[in-house]
Amino acid sequence: MSEKFECIVVGAGPAGIACAYELAKAGVKVLLLERGEYPGSKNVMGGVLYRQMMEDVIPEFYKEAPLERPIVEQRFMMMDKESALTFGYKGMEWGQEPYNNFTVLRAKFDQWFAQKAVDQGALLVNETVVLECIVEDGHVVGVRTDRPDGDLYADVVILADGVNSLLAKSLGFHREFRPDEVALATMEIIKLDRKIIEDRFNLEQDQGCTIELFGDATKGILGTGFLYTNKDTLSIGVGTLLSGLIKHKIKPYELLEYVKHHPMIRPYLQGGEPQEYLAHLIPEGGYYSMPKVVGDGVLVVGDAAQLVNAIHREGSNMAMTSGRLAAETVVKAKEEGDYSERVLDHYRKRLMDSFVGQDLKKYKDATHHFDRFPQYFDQYIPMMNRAASQMFTVDGSSKKEKQRKIWNEIGPVKEKLKIARDLYRAWKVMK
Repeated sequence: MSEKFECIVVGAGPAGIACAYELAKAGVKVLLLERGEYPGSKNVMGGVLYRQMMEDVIPEFYKEAPLERPIVEQRFMMMDKESALTFGYKGMEWGQEPYNNFTVLRAKFDQWFAQKAVDQGALLVNETVVLECIVEDGHVVGVRTDRPDGDLYADVVILADGVNSLLAKSLGFHREFRPDEVALATMEIIKLDRKIIEDRFNLEQDQGCTIELFGDATKGILGTGFLYTNKDTLSIGVGTLLSGLIKHKIKPYELLEYVKHHPMIRPYLQGGEPQEYLAHLIPEGGYYSMPKVVGDGVLVVGDAAQLVNAIHREGSNMAMTSGRLAAETVVKAKEEGDYSERVLDHYRKRLMDSFVGQDLKKYKDATHHFDRFPQYFDQYIPMMNRAASQMFTVDGSSKKEKQRKIWNEIGPVKEKLKIARDLYRAWKVMK
């Protein structure tokens, strides 16, 4: 491992693998380092993979990749303690090629994806921890690993080492992230017969459904729960800001158990057998929390660059796009024989011009706003459920009477104006 590479990629998640794949495909001598036993062994996400961004790397990947189910329905539950106002979209066009998105199990998918990079010529080395970047005259020239004689050198290093990247931090690219900039997601995989899954979720054979859970799923803390269908398992989980868990003194596993036993969710899981428990930090700070992503001889991609759209629960698609753009920038730098920040900054410009940067800018104030005003989750969602219950309960009262009762229950004029103001603020940060 003493030889020099043209590029070293640290971290075999979606961003790192996409980058290594593109580099190897372009003939770049690339080393992909993974600290886990294998790619995917330490990676957790909600379980949804978007086709287009993956297909930008490997066309028609879905014909051979270890995917679970193509998603034909996306539901949203606005939950109170014993009720849920539900809406969503189901489209049969999503169940046909080329599809829209899929549920995946990362332990399977990442191994497959990494092998595709190896097939292109990338060298994958597992169970290797990168301790620090090697810097000479302000230029990153390699990495120091925990292996004997573990100093490795390259023209450029790609940091894909996940949220709160210690390597990027050691370079001064970012500060320590605050608890309100990072979420903790806990997830459980539950075994269930595939036919039972299809019957319970009203699906035809091999079709999939996702359900996003808001409100009481997180006990009013800013965050979401999720329930996703796999082939013969369900992924059930919840993710909330660390600041909310600390403030409310709730343990992550307690919140997950609460969601699993919620009366709106419990019937879906009935008879299932727990298979695996997972937990993972997710960057939620968005645009304002992005670190410096370019330096002399170094680029930062994926979660390490805080590339997560918390509002739409998108991360893997942004990660893969950032990895691909980083690879294309390295190829350009190789052609010019210049790995300086000036040349590598092409990556930052393309990233911010892409949907990744545009979406992060669009929702740059959203997470902070909803965290600052918790009434959206702990007051307004229960209020919506009570209003729906009133309107749909047939008890001899006229609909006009019911509307008047709902209006009066909101409170005095001052409270109504406050709600109107909050709705306007929410529109502003989401528009």
